Formats: sequence, C-alpha cells, structure tokens
Amino acid sequence: QVQLVESGGGLVQAGGSLRLSCAASGRTFSSYTMGWFRQAPGKEREFVAAISWSGGLTGYADSVKGRFTISRDNAKNTLYLQMTSLEPEDTAVYYCAATKAYYRNYVEGYENWGQGTQVTVSS
Repeated sequence: QVQLVESGGGLVQAGGSLRLSCAASGRTFSSYTMGWFRQAPGKEREFVAAISWSGGLTGYADSVKGRFTISRDNAKNTLYLQMTSLEPEDTAVYYCAATKAYYRNYVEGYENWGQGTQVTVSS
C-alpha cells in the first residue's frame, strides 16, 4: 500500500499554468504505475494522464494532450503534473493514483488514491 498526498492546486486565470505534485510514502514508489485523474462538480472522475513505473511510457486524455505533462522523480517519491494553457473546463479536483499494474488509463484500474487538490481556472 502507498499513501498519496497531492499539492499545488489553486486559482489561476485562463491561459495560466500550475504544477501539481503528489508525494508518495513508502520505499516502493518506483514499482507503481502512477496516474492523474480529475472530477468536476456533477461529473464522473476521468482520466487525465498516466506514467509507467520507469517513466518510459506516458499517456494523456485527448482533452489535455499538448497542454499537460506528467513526470515522476522516483528518487524523491514524487509525481508531477505540469499544466499549461489552462482553460475553465480544466476546473476540477485533481487526484493522483497508484497501481501495481503495468499501465492503465482508467479509474477502475487504480487501487490507491490521494485526497485530491482543487484546481480552479477563471475566465
């Protein structure tokens, strides 16, 4: 089991940038595939991005491709999501998640979840 804590959310104007971080506990962070998900009010949680344990494989939702970048630092047990060109439609609670599976890009594929961090993009 891994414990996850997100940070870096906040209020930003459209067109701005934010970097989210997810700190993981334990010594096995490097063995987990990691993902970012988000949930807007009244909507289901959706996939944003994922990265394999080594960082060699990444994937993105079409809605964020070219604007968001997922990365990880296994030495620091930390996952990142760099978000640029933010749009009001990106407003949501962002969650990081971990799975022992090789690579998954859907909610049900992850067993460990953080509490989330709010991102609000004003127009």
